[in-house]
Amino acid sequence: MATFKRILITGAAGRLGSVLRKELAHLAETLRLTDIADMGDAAPHEELVQCDIGDMNQVLELTRDVDAVVHLGGIPLENTFENILHANIRGSYNVYEACRLNGVKRVVYGSSNHAIGFYERDAMIDSFVPHRPDSLYGLSKAFVEDLGRYYFDKFGLESVAIRIGSSFEAPADRRMLATWMSFGDFAHMVDRCLSVPRVGFLVVYGVSDNNEQFWNNQQAGILGYRPRDNAEDYRGEIEASTPVPDPTDPAVIYCGGSFTAAGHYEDNH
Repeated sequence: MATFKRILITGAAGRLGSVLRKELAHLAETLRLTDIADMGDAAPHEELVQCDIGDMNQVLELTRDVDAVVHLGGIPLENTFENILHANIRGSYNVYEACRLNGVKRVVYGSSNHAIGFYERDAMIDSFVPHRPDSLYGLSKAFVEDLGRYYFDKFGLESVAIRIGSSFEAPADRRMLATWMSFGDFAHMVDRCLSVPRVGFLVVYGVSDNNEQFWNNQQAGILGYRPRDNAEDYRGEIEASTPVPDPTDPAVIYCGGSFTAAGHYEDNH
């Protein structure tokens, strides 16, 4: 039996949005899916709404009659400040404010490890450390985490920010042996974020049960998150196919990987 009448998923055309489109169907009578890109054909239990979340009027309509939101929409990589401002910062403000106005009870936000990318890998940080973004993209993720904190403290709108490591079908490089989150574990974490009775405001790390870890993910225990997959299964394949990295490279020293080693995006665009 469905727990919710209607769940909204933003960024539904993206890699992780497409995963949740299948994996969260059991939780709601209706999934309302939105993206600025084409989402294909709607299944019987789906509502498709093509929308620019940077437009507040569109987002107000989008969040009507919604019980909970999984917010994955926005630019998923580094970009110009103006583009990040519109899609990630203004767009996320619009989502939270529209949820407040329309009485939505909970938001699950797809944050990123790039909000804390300039911590060294061996620091084993938890969810409570100050932000140290490694990019304009990471800065936008830090902003929205604070936005979620504000909306809970001031208005009681519950929110979980998932600092996603590297969620792909399989890990692709040596860094992902620590940061990988399988699609199955991602769907399980989002399910728990939506299903537990109370979350308040919570920040957790989106990683699988990897032997190698960069982060203390103790807070995820509040959700009852029990990851099943482990990047260690791919270690032999990864190490055989990739060179040993330079230990003095910022991409190796810091949690954020290549984002920390890259220059300022706008210098070259």
